[in-house]
Amino acid sequence: MSSSGTNWRELFPTKLTFIIFLLYMSLFIGQGIFVTASQESNNSYSYNTVTVVLLTEVFKLIVSICLYCRENNLRSLVRDVQKDRQVLAFYMVPAFLYCLYNNLAFVNLATFDPTTYYLLLQLRVVVTGILFQMIFKKYLSQRQWLSLILLTFGCMLKQVNFGSFYSDANDDSEAAAIQMSKANGTHHNQPSGGGKNMSGFDFSLSAVFILAQTIFSCLAGVYNEYLLKDKGADVNIFVQNVFMYLDSIVCNAVILLIRGELLDAFSAPHLISIMRFSVIIIIVNNAAIGIVTSFFLKYMNSILKTFASALELLFTAILCYFLFSIPIYMNTALAIAVVSYAIYLYTQSPVVNLGKVRPLTDFQDKRKLLDPEDHTDSEMV
Repeated sequence: MSSSGTNWRELFPTKLTFIIFLLYMSLFIGQGIFVTASQESNNSYSYNTVTVVLLTEVFKLIVSICLYCRENNLRSLVRDVQKDRQVLAFYMVPAFLYCLYNNLAFVNLATFDPTTYYLLLQLRVVVTGILFQMIFKKYLSQRQWLSLILLTFGCMLKQVNFGSFYSDANDDSEAAAIQMSKANGTHHNQPSGGGKNMSGFDFSLSAVFILAQTIFSCLAGVYNEYLLKDKGADVNIFVQNVFMYLDSIVCNAVILLIRGELLDAFSAPHLISIMRFSVIIIIVNNAAIGIVTSFFLKYMNSILKTFASALELLFTAILCYFLFSIPIYMNTALAIAVVSYAIYLYTQSPVVNLGKVRPLTDFQDKRKLLDPEDHTDSEMV
C-alpha cells in the first residue's frame, strides 16, 4: 500500500482486531462513568475501593481459568503454571504497576470529572512512545512522532481558555464557561461533578497522583506487551492472564495489609456496601477491560492503545453532549479536529510490532484465539 494511503490492514489485520479495539474504548469510557456514578454527593466512596480492585482481579482470574478449561482441565493448568513459573515471576512487575494504576483511578476520579481525567491521562502518549522505543528497539518515524505530538496537543486544546487571547465576551471555551458560571453563582451547563477539579493540571497533590497514574500506565502497558510478545510469547494467553491476576491479587492484598484493612475489608458491612449494582458493574466492567487489554496488546500494540485512549476522551465529550446536554465548546471542537487529523496521519504509517506472535488472519485462526489447546500462542491467530 502506498505511503499516502491508509494502512488499515496493518492497523487492524482482521475484523476481530477491530472489534477488540472498539471494545477496549467502550469499556474504558464506561469505567469513568460508572466510577463517578458510584460516588457520594461529596465525591467520596461508601465502599473500600482497594477491595473492589482486589475482587475485580479475582473475577478476572476466574474468567481466565474458565476460558482455559473450555478445552483443558485444572490439572493441565497447574502443569502449565509450574512449567512457566519464571514467566509468573516476570508478571509481578506489570501486576504491581497495574495495581497502583487501578487504585489511583478511584482516587483521581474522586478529584477530577471524567472528561478532565481522560484528558490528563493523554500525557502518556509521548511517554509510551519513548518507552516503546527503549524496550522494543523499534524507533518511530518522523511521521509517527508527529502524529503522537499532534495527538497530545489536540487533547490539551480542550483546556485552553481563549479569553487569554481575546476578549472574554467572545470566549467560547469550556474553561471560560465554568469561570463565568462561578462568577454568577450558578452551575448552568457545567459538566456534572460538583466540587471537582475541572481546570486541569494545577500543580497540586492531585496533579502528582494523575502524573503517577500516567507513568504507571505507560510502564505497565509497554512491559506487559513485552511479556506477551517476547518472554511469554509461547505461553497460552489465558495462562498469561492467570499469571497477571494471581500477582495482582497478591499486590492488592499487600496494600490492604499495609493499611491494616485486610480482614476488615471482607467483613459483612463492607461486603454489603459492595453488593449493589453501581459497584458490581464497576467490577464486571474493569474485569472485561483487563481481559480485552491482554488481547489488544498481544495482537496490536501499546502505541495504538494510546490512540484508543485519546478517542475515549472525545467520545466521552460527545456522549455527554447527547446524553446530558453538556455543550461542546470551541476548544473541544478544535481538539476533536486536531486529534482526528493526528489519527489520520498515524493510519498512513502505523507501528507494527508482532514480536514472536503471528497476527490474526482468518476464521480458522479466530477459533484458535479462544482455543487454549493450541500448541503455542505464537501460532494463535
